[in-house]
Amino acid sequence: MNFLQDSLTGFLAREHRVVIVDITATKGSAPRDEGTFMLVAPTEIHGTIGGGQLEYAAIENARKLLADAGGEATLDIPLGPENGDCCGGRVALRFTFADEEARRALDRRLAEEERQKPQVWIFGAGHVGRALADALTMLPLKVFVVEARETALDQLTSEVHHRFAALPEALVADIPAGSAIVIVTHDHALDFRIGSQALQRTDLAYIGMVGSQSKRGMFLHHLDEQGMPRSAADRLVLPIGGSAVDNKRPEVIAAMTASEVLLAFAEWRRNNG
Repeated sequence: MNFLQDSLTGFLAREHRVVIVDITATKGSAPRDEGTFMLVAPTEIHGTIGGGQLEYAAIENARKLLADAGGEATLDIPLGPENGDCCGGRVALRFTFADEEARRALDRRLAEEERQKPQVWIFGAGHVGRALADALTMLPLKVFVVEARETALDQLTSEVHHRFAALPEALVADIPAGSAIVIVTHDHALDFRIGSQALQRTDLAYIGMVGSQSKRGMFLHHLDEQGMPRSAADRLVLPIGGSAVDNKRPEVIAAMTASEVLLAFAEWRRNNG
């Protein structure tokens, strides 16, 4: 069995006999939420409903259906010691053959999920920007990278949305409400211009800037010169990544910042429905 994950489009193009396994309900503690799905083919899988005995039982049932060797259209699986689990809840599963109609429905479902993904706008494609793009593209987020240097965009390895802009700060006003902005450009003055534009908005989930406490002091002085109240800076995370891990490698800063962004999105959802 190959557990390496390729794209859903690639999987469905390659596999013609597939069962869609949906979590339709959960009770108590469960490894994944209602709405999670995976695809099961005769020898391959795509996605996960949480692993462990739950997933093995789902795969076994799906392959029985594929082989016309029995199998159930639904399963209600307890997650307790009797099944080698310790979550203590229950998971209800639905098994659907991925015929043309089901595949079209899956396409619509994925398009809606894509539309609802929170957006992260990274300003700067230097070392930290590239590392952050790599970290965030593995998460259920839509990631944009903005650069004033077109050659820097060419160095991105992640599948992110590229935006070349001679005046990156001019894009800030059009970023959707509830998004996150992370400012990691090559130029302090540019950082400050982008940050100033971002802090004029009160509808963003996260505003972060790479730097140090010294840079924060410089930015506060910049805000004073602009006549912006210092209270606006309370919404700015600077430096990004915090101080809990004493390591300035771009990949470490990116990992810690990704955590900050996820927590900010969770808080935004709680406060804004």
